[in-house]
Amino acid sequence: MNTIAVRRLPHGEGLPLPSYATDGAAGMDLLAAVTTPVTIAPGARVLIPTGLMVALPTGFEWQIRPRSGLALKNAILVANSPGTVDEDYRGEVQVIVLNAGDAPFVVERGMRIAQAVLAPVTRGIFAEVTELPETRRGTGGFGSTGN
Repeated sequence: MNTIAVRRLPHGEGLPLPSYATDGAAGMDLLAAVTTPVTIAPGARVLIPTGLMVALPTGFEWQIRPRSGLALKNAILVANSPGTVDEDYRGEVQVIVLNAGDAPFVVERGMRIAQAVLAPVTRGIFAEVTELPETRRGTGGFGSTGN
């Protein structure tokens, strides 16, 4: 288990730290650290604070993803899904919440608004070449392999 150092901001006081809902869960629930309810109109997006700053382990990122229940029941998504919190970021973790539904949605204090998955990061470098190795697929894309 990797340790994530966390600093709680004043508007996050009293809220539980992110945690896994079950032993097999991949994502930790992130809670809304809003001080008053925030209404998100249909088609609108709002930056929701978590009240937390983190120091992720070296070589890892947090992938911020929508919660499936909010997506299915209310069409509430993470606008830049998955969002990335880099290991060297030290500001407040905030979530860009998008209401893709047809009704206003109210974010209340302590509501589970997203999930964070701790994932290893693999980095690469570019090597410019004059030709790429050929494959059976070739340049076919966007549906070229079937439905």
